[in-house]
Amino acid sequence: MRQKISVNVNGVPRENEVEPRLLLVQYLRESLNLTGTHIGCDTGQCGACTVLLDGQAVKSCMVLAVQANGAQVRTVESLASGDAYHPVQQAFWDLHGLQCGFCTPGFLMATVSLLQRNPNPTDAEIREQLEGNLCRCTGYQNIVAAVRSAAEKMRAAPAASPTPMPAGAGGE
Repeated sequence: MRQKISVNVNGVPRENEVEPRLLLVQYLRESLNLTGTHIGCDTGQCGACTVLLDGQAVKSCMVLAVQANGAQVRTVESLASGDAYHPVQQAFWDLHGLQCGFCTPGFLMATVSLLQRNPNPTDAEIREQLEGNLCRCTGYQNIVAAVRSAAEKMRAAPAASPTPMPAGAGGE
């Protein structure tokens, strides 16, 4: 038995019929082809699947697509504007807050959520917000530095346009 859902994803209204057991991460990746949201552990432990659901960071492997009915969902694909990085993406790039990149979408979305609520977080607040996201490559120091840098840039120019992407950095 399929259920009709209406979800606004990255500013685009979507209507689909889904199985009631379909996870939000599967809906995003398989039904909408938004593959920036990664499936990591499937148990809510790693945070690679973090998206914003009505502005709150959630692990999309722990939410059913039918639970998002009527909601606003924002994925990592919504951050860049054309060939320009969002300030959070730019800070992760500049300060080497990523390596293999598998966990990066979740960290980016958790960071965006944090900075929307708290534009001037302490290092302790940054670490607390990101404690549900796991990285096996970076050692976290550069991630915290990237969040701090993004916060500074966003406070200095909250209406600033995103930064152009370096050549070969994606967006192709």
